[in-house]
Amino acid sequence: MKHVERVNRTLVHAGSIVDVYQDEMVLPDGKHENWDFVSHRMGAAAVIPVLPDGRILLVHQYRPALDRMTWEVPAGARDAVTEDTLICAKRELREETGYEASEWKRLLSLKTTVAFCNELIDVYLAKNLVKVGEQLLDEAEAIELKAFTLDELKEKIYAGEMQDSKTVSAILAYACL
Repeated sequence: MKHVERVNRTLVHAGSIVDVYQDEMVLPDGKHENWDFVSHRMGAAAVIPVLPDGRILLVHQYRPALDRMTWEVPAGARDAVTEDTLICAKRELREETGYEASEWKRLLSLKTTVAFCNELIDVYLAKNLVKVGEQLLDEAEAIELKAFTLDELKEKIYAGEMQDSKTVSAILAYACL
């Protein structure tokens, strides 16, 4: 069976987190086609933070790609390619929520958009949460917090109200525990 083959990759844009490439591909029938490829340089971590009463803490933030606010699990890019994603997850939980957790478990690893991007996100479950202070947000961040029951979140997912792949995957993975 013949496969698609990349014969050339050209950098179109070098960004701070992602690089955008145009790949020249040869299809199984011999035709050439250009495909876009987004390289996520750092990778990321996400956290499903479960409060002592069982509710799940989410962050509400503006996403320019959608031009709207979204409810998501806390997440962020690693500071370096070599940074352990658990360290990243702990930092993001603290910065975005003001909470820390004493119990951590890696739930799954995701490739978020395999059609054109190599972004990898490791998703962690954080339990035994304790509020240790205020959020430590970047200047450009404006994040609201809210706790939801698992049933409320599943309803939002199946109603199409929650579409962020890392958040949907995290919630459904947690629901299967």
